[in-house]
Amino acid sequence: MNPVASTFLANAWLGIAAGGIAIASLVWLDRNNAMHRTIVCSIAIILMWRYMTWRIFTSLPEMAPTLDYGVGITFVTVEMLSMLSTTMSLFFLTRIRDRTADVEANLPWLRAQPAPRIDVLICTYNEERLILEQTIVGAMSMNYPNARVWISDDGRRNWLRQLCDEHGCGYITRRDNAHAKAGNINNALVYLCDLGEPPEFISILDADFVPRPDFLTRCMALMRDPRVGIVQTPQHFVNPDPIQGNLALSGVWPDEQRYFFDVLMASKDAWGAAFCCGTSSVVRFNPLMQIGGFPTDSVTEDYLVTLRLREIGYQTVYLNEQLSLGLAPEGLKEYITQRSRWCLGFVQICRGKSGPLRFQNRLTFVDRVILSETFLYWSATHSFRLLALIVPVLFLLFGIQAVHASVQDVLSYFLPCFIVQMSIMGWMTQARVVPIMADVSQLIAAHSVLRAVVAGLLRPVGQKFKVTAKGGNRDVRFVEWSLLKMLLGYLVLTIVAVISAFGWDGGWSLQESSSIALFWSWYNILILTLTCFVCIEQPRKRKAERLQSGDRVGVCWNGETRWHPILDISTSGLRIEGRPPAENGQPVALQIGDVTLPARVVRTMKADFAVRIDDTIEARKAMIRQVYSSRYNPSISEVQTDKLIKAVLVRAFR
Repeated sequence: MNPVASTFLANAWLGIAAGGIAIASLVWLDRNNAMHRTIVCSIAIILMWRYMTWRIFTSLPEMAPTLDYGVGITFVTVEMLSMLSTTMSLFFLTRIRDRTADVEANLPWLRAQPAPRIDVLICTYNEERLILEQTIVGAMSMNYPNARVWISDDGRRNWLRQLCDEHGCGYITRRDNAHAKAGNINNALVYLCDLGEPPEFISILDADFVPRPDFLTRCMALMRDPRVGIVQTPQHFVNPDPIQGNLALSGVWPDEQRYFFDVLMASKDAWGAAFCCGTSSVVRFNPLMQIGGFPTDSVTEDYLVTLRLREIGYQTVYLNEQLSLGLAPEGLKEYITQRSRWCLGFVQICRGKSGPLRFQNRLTFVDRVILSETFLYWSATHSFRLLALIVPVLFLLFGIQAVHASVQDVLSYFLPCFIVQMSIMGWMTQARVVPIMADVSQLIAAHSVLRAVVAGLLRPVGQKFKVTAKGGNRDVRFVEWSLLKMLLGYLVLTIVAVISAFGWDGGWSLQESSSIALFWSWYNILILTLTCFVCIEQPRKRKAERLQSGDRVGVCWNGETRWHPILDISTSGLRIEGRPPAENGQPVALQIGDVTLPARVVRTMKADFAVRIDDTIEARKAMIRQVYSSRYNPSISEVQTDKLIKAVLVRAFR
């Protein structure tokens, strides 16, 4: 038998046994039970630090002024800090909270009193008409009885003022763009105060987030507790993010934010540490004005406003219900811009007066730990991801051995830690976290994120707010060359390192450290290849995203109405199951919900056909209300690993 294979079989038993026990046990546990979550997270933490103890005390090169030791101590330090961040995250994941029952219990109280005034602020800078009209119509269609809707326009656009007049929506603007989004909101707050009838609450919506009809009602039910300053809801998206879209995974893999909003935020809420995420939130007005409005000393003003309100005794709570639908970053450049801004904002907070080490700011211990965890995630975790590409290349090309380990060591210490941690994370997140996809999402933005870390540490004041662009022309294939060239450089370097070490006569044999470096390099090649595919932006032909539907629609033609299942729906049209009632170009009438709309057949197939709604203002309003009426859920509720693997392979070889 091959010596590597025999060594594997002889020493992998602990990792295989640990993984088997973990997977078998998780089937019988309840992921909503705090005790069960605590047990499994504790097991993961123990194995993680068992591995880390071995890394620190056994796997380092001999202490000496050598490159081996310098690279080794740097790598293990970054790995330890990344492990510390993961440990903190697992600690918070031991609890989870669902406030839906609280909402249901408080709704009778809310309906029994006069509805407090809420001003809804839709913040916009450069979004196009189609996006803004959807948000305006959705906001004005909410079933809350005492709300005013305002566009806060930082683009000073006359056509937008006219659009607001068409829909009966208020319009607010200002002379400059000082302090970006925070300044825009604060300008609107001053405007509302000057009206003489300020609201009791405000709601913040980004320009691309369309609220469901019951958004305000369900959020306000949690304002029964006077200590609640902010109710935050999750962000759900109608379109695939760049990872889903460019790897053709939109039908089998959830967007990258699902772990954060569906799992992590619900856990932080259980610890009293939920925070404002900007859009799709409701804020108590008087406490907000008491702290001077939205803070302007960070580009993530939403998180900072939570900390400032906490300092005066108000908490942020999290309602994990799909109450709005928006647009994920549509391109890779926008995706990276968004992540870099989040990173920069958190570093600015950590360097400012609300930082975790400023003990005079009256933050709670939990808030300090979460700030520290988040800082380590952006800095150490992304640094580790890049170093994990570089370290095996240094060994294979130059003989710089940063990790002194045998195959037996890896199988005894790393394998049990890795298998158990991934099994537990998959269980707690319903497979929203898997190793390869998590590494791809980190690697895509790693360089830009680390630049943001350095910028925030060295110059926390005066950094510009970079807007995440939405809309625009996305109907052609596009390559993000600047990022792709960098990733190809890593990929080529890794392949060259493997070939030079093992591919020529007299190359290294597969023993101990060399075999570890080889397997490590092959994993890096896989990650880099997938990330390179993400850099090739796939065309997106439709302006309006289509959502799956199980509803039925009445199609009237020549005086006869037939009912058909809806296959998918957007604000501009429908794809309908069944034999087409008319030829292409023929007008039909659609009975959908409680309205009848004029439409036209635009495509016919044997088993289905497509229709486009006539482009009138009333028809657009009706379709926006229909699509965003809470009937349709674009999220993937269950991840099936086999379908994910198949989709990735199809994308790689097609």
